[in-house]
Amino acid sequence: MGQKTHPTGFRVGIMEDWRSRWYASKHEFSDLLVEDFKIRKFIKGKYSYAGIPKIEIERTRDAVTVFLSTARPGIIIGRKGAEVDRLKDELQELTGRRIEVKIVEVTRPEIDAQLISEDIAEQLQKRSSFRRTMKRALEQTMDGGARGVKIQLSGRLGGSEMSRTESANLGSIPLSTLRAKIDYGFHEAKTAQGHIGIKVWVNQGDYLKTEGGTDGHDAQAGQVPKKPKRPRKR
Repeated sequence: MGQKTHPTGFRVGIMEDWRSRWYASKHEFSDLLVEDFKIRKFIKGKYSYAGIPKIEIERTRDAVTVFLSTARPGIIIGRKGAEVDRLKDELQELTGRRIEVKIVEVTRPEIDAQLISEDIAEQLQKRSSFRRTMKRALEQTMDGGARGVKIQLSGRLGGSEMSRTESANLGSIPLSTLRAKIDYGFHEAKTAQGHIGIKVWVNQGDYLKTEGGTDGHDAQAGQVPKKPKRPRKR
């Protein structure tokens, strides 16, 4: 279970919230799912340089709300909100629905797994040494306040003939501990030799101790209290 479990999917509904929050009937579900994919793909393609780790989508009867998490909100908002209005119009043209865009700033981008994976991909595309890049990313993430980090690269590393997998880690990464806040990110570096897959796991601490960990408190409150042990008769 430990190696095969997706850290985010494992915690959805327990510690993590869903990335798409809406309900649809059977004949509408597939169309809305494809529409969500198109929205995410369009935004990531248009603002690939803006540091967007997560896009959440909420739907009501008459509107679609897109929560856009970004490390550089000024790029997306633009001067006097002109850029975000342009984005809203483009999404409405893409989907044919009324769209609301809300910007959420990523307060600690140095420990966000998706942003770390994209930064590593950028370095590899500039022909940096993969070992030096991994070491630098590990140290920067731990200096940023993470409890643990693991990086895995797969592909023709260093221009070798055969593809292989290299991994490195620092600190603690308890993948099977539900209350551990494990962030996961994946990105592909498009190098001259081929694509290199980059996976990053970051232990951001405990849900019960981090800010906004209301789900964790609810989960702890819902636990069945342990019965006191009966004294053994001699």
